[in-house]
Amino acid sequence: MRITGLHTYPVKGCHRLDHDESTVEPWGLAHDRRWMIVDAEGVGITQRDTPRLTQLATQPRAGGLRLSAAGQPDLDQDEPVDGPKIQVRIFRSKTPVPARIAETEWISTFLGRDARLTWQADPTTRTVTGFAEPDDRVSFADGYPVLLASTASLDAVNDWLAETGDDPVPIHRFRPNLVLDGAPAWAEDDWIGRRLRIGDTTYRVAKPCDRCRVTTIDQETGETGRQPLHVLGRHRRVGKGLLFAVNLIPDLTAGQIGHVRVNDPVAVLD
Repeated sequence: MRITGLHTYPVKGCHRLDHDESTVEPWGLAHDRRWMIVDAEGVGITQRDTPRLTQLATQPRAGGLRLSAAGQPDLDQDEPVDGPKIQVRIFRSKTPVPARIAETEWISTFLGRDARLTWQADPTTRTVTGFAEPDDRVSFADGYPVLLASTASLDAVNDWLAETGDDPVPIHRFRPNLVLDGAPAWAEDDWIGRRLRIGDTTYRVAKPCDRCRVTTIDQETGETGRQPLHVLGRHRRVGKGLLFAVNLIPDLTAGQIGHVRVNDPVAVLD
């Protein structure tokens, strides 16, 4: 088994960046979801309600990042280390966490609504809830530091879609950080509660990922359909969840880092 894809999403909900290698931090891959756009109440704006985020391109740099979108000049944004403090929520139901306000005008123009770009200045402040250790931390990702998806499981989904006359979907619909090749379809179901070694880092496989309507959004155009959620509901419904991919937690603590590269081997340890 090997890693064949490596992706980050510097601003939560934005277009992906593809990498050949990345640093791994306790709270996720370097630069992954350390920025988030929030509404006037400090609640995260995501593709679930705003598919236009697919059209937001980002490029991290030391001490900041550049934002790009058609019809607007690029924005070169520094990390707002002294910016106004704010409490933000990933979702309305989630516990608030501290952030700093970076920018409002460019983002509001891009979305056509009142919005603010915020930055997670201290990634040690947000804990992982459920299937985690007390010291586990996470960025502005939905709930866990790293998402791993399997190409064989995607092939199974696309076979089901072919049976219903629907078009296949790419792995990017599921917005993984790591894409794995060489495992049988749904082998990852048996890894829950176990550990994987990927390159020089071990990860705990915390739980399967329950999918939402973001999987129905074309990540290149922002257009929305009904698949693959409908077919996942027929074949991958477990309780109330529609499952695809697994959530990982790096076996790292604050101050430690790892590395991951395309073609790194993947081994199930226990």
